Amino acid sequence: MQLGIHLPHVGRKAGPAGIRDAAIQAEDLGFADVWVSEHIIIPKGAPYPPSPIFYEPVLTLTWAAAFTKRVRLGTTVLVLPIRHPIPLAKELATLQLLSEGRLILGAGVGWMEAEFNALGVPFKERGRRMDEGIAMMRAVWTQDPVTFPTKYIDAEITDMRMRPLPPHIPIWIGGQSDPAIARALRHDGWHGSRTTPEQAVGVVKRLRETRHEPEFTISLRSSWDGQDVGELRARLQGFAAAGVQHVLVEPVDREIADWLHTVERVAKAGEGV
Repeated sequence: MQLGIHLPHVGRKAGPAGIRDAAIQAEDLGFADVWVSEHIIIPKGAPYPPSPIFYEPVLTLTWAAAFTKRVRLGTTVLVLPIRHPIPLAKELATLQLLSEGRLILGAGVGWMEAEFNALGVPFKERGRRMDEGIAMMRAVWTQDPVTFPTKYIDAEITDMRMRPLPPHIPIWIGGQSDPAIARALRHDGWHGSRTTPEQAVGVVKRLRETRHEPEFTISLRSSWDGQDVGELRARLQGFAAAGVQHVLVEPVDREIADWLHTVERVAKAGEGV
């Protein structure tokens, strides 16, 4: 099973030096990948996320890529419906090329209606806009010239060009709902969260009934308080036994020194799993 680690780009621990150091540390410790989350704008006083400080995810991964050579670079997750697919496709293609093919696009429909309203995006259309947006990005990443008719996204793309074309960007779909599972089965992987090893057994079985090939990745995001290495190791072993191929661990520390120390303990917990 592969192990990834979240980067410290959210909350008071976030900053260019800490993000750089964490990316280098992750590569040195042998993690498979480093990950970032996304919120663009949130209501004042929102109970979650606990901090309005969010470094932009694509730029953060580009910063991390500049200091590393091997670790993959993932989003957990980009809220695709709140972004127009064409500039996002250009940004992601550029990151994929600059990093020499290390990007994983974790993508979800989003849940914070106020954020959609602030960005002028219809919240109730988010699933349909996500599906159309992914298809649009795949088209501009693979076709030259490209023509793409749209229904939900305001765009007119007829016999147009967007180069350079990137290597394949794998898309892992986040979410636990039936539509999210169905969407994941149409792409390159599933990236779940808030799932126990016991709950993962059923999800893995459901996904593998349709997607047998190992190239379809089953991934989970799991937070850790940095306290009990044995508990984390047992959890990772449980995920592996359930058939999960990849786990992203997110420390909950608020200070960068504590965060980096916890990452060392995550690496220790994952040895040999």
